[in-house]
Parts: sequence; C-alpha cells; structure tokens
Amino acid sequence: MKKINEIFYSLQGEGAHTGCPSVFVRFSGCNKRCSFCDTQHEVGVLMSEEDIIAEINKYPARWIILTGGEPSMWIDSEFVEHLKKATGKLIAIETNGSLPVPEEIDWVTVSPKCGMEGAGDYPIRVKKADELKVVDVGQDLEQYFTYPCVTFATKMYLQPCYIPDVKENALNTQRTINRILSDPRWTLSLQTHRLLNIP
Repeated sequence: MKKINEIFYSLQGEGAHTGCPSVFVRFSGCNKRCSFCDTQHEVGVLMSEEDIIAEINKYPARWIILTGGEPSMWIDSEFVEHLKKATGKLIAIETNGSLPVPEEIDWVTVSPKCGMEGAGDYPIRVKKADELKVVDVGQDLEQYFTYPCVTFATKMYLQPCYIPDVKENALNTQRTINRILSDPRWTLSLQTHRLLNIP
C-alpha cells in the first residue's frame, strides 16, 4: 500500500517536458519540509498498486510522473517495472535527490532543496539526472554543477520561486531571467500550469 495525495491528468508544467500530457501520481509525505512546498502531506489515501494502475490507465498519456512529496520514499524497482508493464507508459520522477531512485525510471528530474528553509543540508544520492530543476531563491548557483548526478548531458533549469503577491512574483521572475542571461548554462523553467490555470 502506498499513500497517495492525488492522481490526476494534465500537462507537464515545468522543465524539459513542458506541455506534454501526463498522469501525475503525487505521493504524500516527504523527508524535507521546505517553506514553499505546495503539497499537503497530511492529506492522502492508502492505495494498492493495482488501484494506482487502474487509475492511471483511465488516461491516454504516454508519461507517468511520480511526484510528491518525495516519491522515492515509496517506490522500488519492482514497483516501477510493474507500473511500466501494466500501463505501457514511460515513467518520470521528480525528486529532491536525497534518496536513490530505481534505474528503470525513464526520466529523472532532480529538484534539490539543499540549504533552503526547512530542507537542511543533505548529500545528493541520485546517480544520474536527466534534468536539474532549481527553484531560485537567490542562492549560489555554482554549487549545482558539482553534484555527482550532473553530467554534460544534464539539462539545467532555473525556476522563479512562486510568490502569491503579483508584484513580488514579477520581481522574482525578472531576477531569475537576469541570472540566466548572465549565465547561459541555465534555461528558464516557468510554472506554466499556474499561467494556464490547470492542475
């Protein structure tokens, strides 16, 4: 049984697969407590693997995105293989990188929270990241290029930290744009699902 916050069908709003129809499986619970997290960790229902698969198979998406919370707390190679076989879909994970992830996953997004409020400092235990997606809160960005999971092929995304206040949010976004323009190793990632008002 796995504690699931929600399963829903939408467009991926961030990173390399922005705009791709995807089934999101949001797990409850996390080993970090970041101040800007948008997941209600206390909310969730226990679901069997078969119930999760049945819900996923209601939707035509090619991608399943395991997110959270911290999905790596709940999954292993056996679960990922079962999911792939039962759905015929590709599997992505969005993780803070603090725990290893199964090698069978097709796309690994590491969104590190090291040093951010509520997260503390921790080693990155993911061996390889297809993309690194960093929330910009004004931190030193050079540190991310030293992570063991980052290779020449890793796509590096910098994303403004969302703030409900419209003016502050605009200033945050402009700061992120300026940082990327001054360091073109980064690519801008926006939370397009917020702009489109979709889940």
